[in-house]
Amino acid sequence: MPLLAQGILNDSRLWIVLTIGALIAVLVFIAILARFFRLYIQSITTDAGIGLFDLLRMTFRKVNPTVIVRSKIMAVQAGITEEEGVTTKGLEAHYMAGGNVPLVIRSMIAARKAKIVELGFKQATAIDLAGRNILEAVQTSVYPRVIDCPAKGSKRPSLDAIAKDGIQLKVKARVTVRANLNQLIGGATEETIIARVGEGIVSAIGSADSHKEVLENPDRITKAVIDRNLDSQTAFEIVSIDIADIDVGDNVGARLQADQAEADTRVARAQAEGRRAMAVSQEQENLAGIEEKRAKLVEAEAEVPRAMAEAFQTGKLGILDYYKMKNVQADTDMREAIATGGK
Repeated sequence: MPLLAQGILNDSRLWIVLTIGALIAVLVFIAILARFFRLYIQSITTDAGIGLFDLLRMTFRKVNPTVIVRSKIMAVQAGITEEEGVTTKGLEAHYMAGGNVPLVIRSMIAARKAKIVELGFKQATAIDLAGRNILEAVQTSVYPRVIDCPAKGSKRPSLDAIAKDGIQLKVKARVTVRANLNQLIGGATEETIIARVGEGIVSAIGSADSHKEVLENPDRITKAVIDRNLDSQTAFEIVSIDIADIDVGDNVGARLQADQAEADTRVARAQAEGRRAMAVSQEQENLAGIEEKRAKLVEAEAEVPRAMAEAFQTGKLGILDYYKMKNVQADTDMREAIATGGK
């Protein structure tokens, strides 16, 4: 009897444990159902294909079930199937990678509705993870955007270029671009487009023989710029380039010629001043040479009396010879006086 009573007691305890466990499981199920009931019903009614255990798994993986379910519902309602890569696991993976899942789905829906842009799930997620706004890129592909050249807020209000005749032209252009989804990753941005278009406009004006040709046919600038394939390796495709405004600036050629003439005049003056200084220096050297020779002459003349005295002493010069020399000297002095007018 004691053994029977003990067995009955053990069975009752087992049933109590099982009952408590069942109640806990029911409560957990009710809690899970209460939390995910609305999402589960939405998934079932829209054929999104996300089950209750999938929602529970997302919670354990720290994935927001609401974002995944609503994104999957948007894709299914738009006719985007799992064969195109939009699976529950794919959405979860993109969410865990830090991507914007709803934005990717909306961009794919916009591309499909437009029917002019082909955008797959892998390409859309790659663009989104690269930091680009994929929805804005799709909208730019559908509705081209206008870029001012030069950009608003830049230091220069216009593009300044000079034709071959020296006349300056100030140009403002507007560039219509469409996003190129295939080159959106790694492609250059708007700043590159603006820089390339500005360079092309300046080059086209610079190659014109006269500024009048540019004023008469502004479209020659746009044609020359478009033919240069400026949208290569960029995230955009240039649709058109339009000249919004063109004004005549300064006569830069005449100003440069005047500056060159002034510079040439200064160079000529400097060279003339150098030659004058050289002439003055040469004149001073000549005067110094004359004074040196005059000193030598005076020194030589000082030797004459000494030589004459020595000649008298040695008998080489007589009195008559001396007087003849004096007469010759007097005659020479008279001739010099007559030649100089008695001065």
